[in-house]
Amino acid sequence: MTTEASSRRVLLAAPRGYCAGVDRAVITVEKALEQYGAPVYVRKQIVHNKYVVQTLEKKGAVFVEETEEVPENAIVIFSAHGVAPVVHEEADRRKLASIDATCPLVTKVHREAVRYANEDYDILLIGHEGHEEVIGTMGEAPERTHLVDGPGDVAGLDVRDENKVVWLSQTTLSVDETMETVDALKDRFPNLLSPPSDDICYATQNRQTAIKQIAAEADLVVVVGSRNSSNSIRLVEVALQAGAGAAHLVDFADEIDEAWLEGVRTVGVTSGASVPEILVDGVLEWLAARGFGDVSVVTATEEHIQFSLPKELRRDLRAEAAAGESA
Repeated sequence: MTTEASSRRVLLAAPRGYCAGVDRAVITVEKALEQYGAPVYVRKQIVHNKYVVQTLEKKGAVFVEETEEVPENAIVIFSAHGVAPVVHEEADRRKLASIDATCPLVTKVHREAVRYANEDYDILLIGHEGHEEVIGTMGEAPERTHLVDGPGDVAGLDVRDENKVVWLSQTTLSVDETMETVDALKDRFPNLLSPPSDDICYATQNRQTAIKQIAAEADLVVVVGSRNSSNSIRLVEVALQAGAGAAHLVDFADEIDEAWLEGVRTVGVTSGASVPEILVDGVLEWLAARGFGDVSVVTATEEHIQFSLPKELRRDLRAEAAAGESA
């Protein structure tokens, strides 16, 4: 006979959590602190996760909003979301030793923006207004770039030549949401050029695919992530669109409301691309204490991508290693 408790289960999405770009950015701050000592200044949150930022602050990282807050001649790290060229210029003026932890996939979009601007295209950047990644990308070619924050923005676009337009996108959007906007742009601009490869990052796509596989079976989906994390917010939206009974975003397990479990038999769990696994473990322990101890991992795909550390940091680490060998 099946008891009520034994019928409760957790479907744990894979892949989830840290992507290669986030892992690289967090390690960059940790290695910089080891290499140069505290304080190391970081412009904006290195990644959009409250726990990660708090942990790095305890180790000696100082997070600032603008480059002008960093003392002259100090070390500043640029976040994974990327910055506009004017930020690099300001860092040079203030004689800052800058380390660029921009995700290589974001850098790819920046390079595309520069390329198409040089070829005299109008760039239609699909993304959310005010997001740090969008601000950085638009800064590459501000006079050529138009922000498109969803299909509702398409009708009001004013370009110089409707036959010379290209779309790019923020890397952390929902795939479905982006393609809906692209379709609207193609209706408006039949000769719209697409980028040579999809701008939405592999990790964003994989995490959305994984939660889609779980959502239809889940009475409740818990997404671990911070409220300023675009890709985490998208996971909640994707879960609901894919059939989840309910979906909520939490930073920590103690933010889960026990009322959410009323009548629930299956809980789906995933985490955004900037979330360390320790926070997911906390959610699983919280659920297990309430009868949801049966955990099944649902794997959508395997991830094996890794990115090397920023060149500025690699250079200094190599120099230290060489000095140690010659001593």
